[in-house]
Amino acid sequence: MTTFDDREKAFEAKFARDEEMMFRVHARRNRLLGTWAAERMGLDAAETEAYAKSVVQADFEEAGDEDVIRKLLGDLVSAGIETDEAEIRAAMEAKQVDARRQLMGEA
Repeated sequence: MTTFDDREKAFEAKFARDEEMMFRVHARRNRLLGTWAAERMGLDAAETEAYAKSVVQADFEEAGDEDVIRKLLGDLVSAGIETDEAEIRAAMEAKQVDARRQLMGEA
């Protein structure tokens, strides 16, 4: 029975590692998205850092990516930047890849 117990513990540990990695990738992606949007809005370095953190925080409002997309779209439009949801989603996909590469490089 110990072999099955060991396998179960191994699967649970892998699941926990995978979930943690997914969380870190999403947080990094959101930070990169915030930086991308801040550059488009012409924010300085300190404002960019603060804005990137606010995008990460926005992801905790509800499950999924819609809260982040709403924030970015609203802020960009308010700043007078012409954009649409499709452009933000494309940037999100690109930043997801960048975030995964960055974190895999750290591991």
